[in-house]
Amino acid sequence: MTPPFLSVRGLQAGYGRAQVLFDVSFEVRPGQVITLLGRNGMGRSTTVKCLFGMLPISAGNIEVAGERANGLPSHRVARRGLALVPEGRQIFSALTVEENMVATAFVPRGYPTAQAWTLDRVYAFFPRLKERRSNLGSQLSGGEQQMLAIGRALMTNPKLLVLDEATEGLAPLVREEIWQTLAELKREGLALIVIDKNVGRLLPLADRHVVIEKGRVVWEGDSAALQAQPDIVHQYLGV
Repeated sequence: MTPPFLSVRGLQAGYGRAQVLFDVSFEVRPGQVITLLGRNGMGRSTTVKCLFGMLPISAGNIEVAGERANGLPSHRVARRGLALVPEGRQIFSALTVEENMVATAFVPRGYPTAQAWTLDRVYAFFPRLKERRSNLGSQLSGGEQQMLAIGRALMTNPKLLVLDEATEGLAPLVREEIWQTLAELKREGLALIVIDKNVGRLLPLADRHVVIEKGRVVWEGDSAALQAQPDIVHQYLGV
């Protein structure tokens, strides 16, 4: 079996004296799509912050490509192949679309040129961004900003893309476009961690689901298993 690209074991973390994560463990193999499911405040976004060095961990271990990544700053985590599409998009509103994408662009040494995410490739993936390439981030619609956030992350040429509530607050047609984008990225072999509330759309996309409740993993399984246990969805997701 292919070794995991990302391995998280016994993760514990919190804010000051308030512990949020008590024992979070999961892994992501190359090309695999997993979800982190749970209600708001259960630890999903805190887990993401730990992965990207934005929050120190108090116990546990994070490995990326077999190497320990505990405590690495965000830019070094990115150089190892992780990219984040953050909740709320957080694009640079005073920069143009193109400036946003080249600001953090990176091609790892030895990365196959034909597979690299370049401006042209991102523009082909999101034609609307090409049309708006000279517009400031503040001049984009919410959907266009989300496309830009994804495009900016892809420009770091990651092996694992993490999306935190990528469809939240978007119009239905735009949400559908984002779901189609994620399906296409999966077909291209990019590993994904997806945090979203739309279980119905996550079921056909993801290979495995990790349910987090009060900072602990309380259930893990594939889509068939989750679909066969609606009580899990009701109890932990409130759906």
